[in-house]
Amino acid sequence: MTTSALVRAKAYNLTTRLAVAVNWRIAAGALALFALFVALFAVVQFATPGIADNDGYYHMKLGLLMREQGLKPPFVWLPMSLLSREAFYDHHLLYHVYLALFAGDTPEALTFGAKIAAMIMPALAFTAVWWLLRGQRVRWASLWAVGLFAVSEAFLYRMSMPRAQSASLLILALGLHWMFQRRFTLLIPLGFVYVWAYNAFPLLIALAALYTTATFLTERRIEWQALVYPAIGIGLGLIVNPYFPQNVAFIVNHLAPKIGESETAVGNEWYPYQTWTLIENSGFSLAAFLLGTFAIGWRGKRIDRVQLTALLAAMAFGFLLFKSRRFVEYYPAFALIFAALNVAPLVEGWLADRVRWQRWLPVGMIVVLIVPLIITLGQARVAMGRSKPADLYAGASAWLKTNTSPGSLVFQTDWDDFTRLFFYNTSNLYTIGLDPTYMELYDADLYAEWVKITQGKVEQPSQAIRARFGGEYVMSDLDHTGFLNKAEDDPGLTEVYRDQYAVIFEVE
Repeated sequence: MTTSALVRAKAYNLTTRLAVAVNWRIAAGALALFALFVALFAVVQFATPGIADNDGYYHMKLGLLMREQGLKPPFVWLPMSLLSREAFYDHHLLYHVYLALFAGDTPEALTFGAKIAAMIMPALAFTAVWWLLRGQRVRWASLWAVGLFAVSEAFLYRMSMPRAQSASLLILALGLHWMFQRRFTLLIPLGFVYVWAYNAFPLLIALAALYTTATFLTERRIEWQALVYPAIGIGLGLIVNPYFPQNVAFIVNHLAPKIGESETAVGNEWYPYQTWTLIENSGFSLAAFLLGTFAIGWRGKRIDRVQLTALLAAMAFGFLLFKSRRFVEYYPAFALIFAALNVAPLVEGWLADRVRWQRWLPVGMIVVLIVPLIITLGQARVAMGRSKPADLYAGASAWLKTNTSPGSLVFQTDWDDFTRLFFYNTSNLYTIGLDPTYMELYDADLYAEWVKITQGKVEQPSQAIRARFGGEYVMSDLDHTGFLNKAEDDPGLTEVYRDQYAVIFEVE
């Protein structure tokens, strides 16, 4: 081997070893950051022995059924809704597969598994945000990512639910990172996975449209791949799907009442916050957005495609948040991303001629972070601590499971009681659950009659409960006083169980 060849070989080996060392260092940093995020989510998660939010009980139990019965367990529990056995579509399929990994065999083990799952997935999403910022060479990206715990207590609370919104944020962060890196082909499998994981997949198309617009405005070029490739992945995910074609019908029916002007009351998450409530629970995220906006002016330079995309995304999710509180799942994260991408270059410019100040930058960031971090984590723990008792309806469910025949139908007076009843008891069938519009779209007259009965506007409701709904038992919380007053005077209803949370009647 010649001397020059030997030198090149040694240089190559040295470069390879350095690259491996750097990659291991990055991996170790990512793992340490992920572990920190899990620990911080544990601070929030274990403020209550139960699961945050009602729907988490349904999702976790379905994960257990999936582990026991396969990818498509027969869904028979809501026969009078869009989720009847013939039309059921699991629009959280991959997320339920994820939850199945943590599903225990007892209610206590199932609850604990849900809490662990609800710590790991949002920690992965926050790590993806760090990866995005690191990819844009944001100085001290890890501290910016830790700032996600400081921007909004409502955001932390919703990230702590065993629901698919944390997986959705993970996918959107990866998608935005790959758009910024112009690795558009990766958006095809990402779009496919999004469809199988969560029905919020149109958000990836919306994000791609914002990126395409920003690129055109700043660089006068149309990067059609950013829009077309995720659309291809989403199209494939819809068609190459174990629930096709009922998945398409369900998506249309599910979203229509949320987009339109339906008079049916749905979950609180679909309604907006009052302005002051939003300031109280997400004020630091609003401050982050303002900081990023001021940074654009302070720099006095032309905004680039990355910064404009972040601005448009933060504005879009901010608008959606003012329409519906559930978008607090996204706005704080994108507000912080926007702030980081615009403040970091400003700081870099300021530090260029002040080398001795550079070592103090992380200290300054920690000082700035510490107060909102403590406040927001504390508020999130308080919100988590206000969750309903973990054993709510456990007693009523146990009575039904023990004293009724399998497959007998239970008439509930509140649609959102289904999730906890289902969690403890899959022996019975139920009238309504998960979303009231599922029954309304299935049979509007039936739904209207259900509303009248539950509001106490029907005399001797047992007749309609038996004839129209096939109900053999009625389960009600103790707050439906209108119905309970009618039930007391109805000889067709016999009280068979009561505890501090619920009452059960047998329908004669």
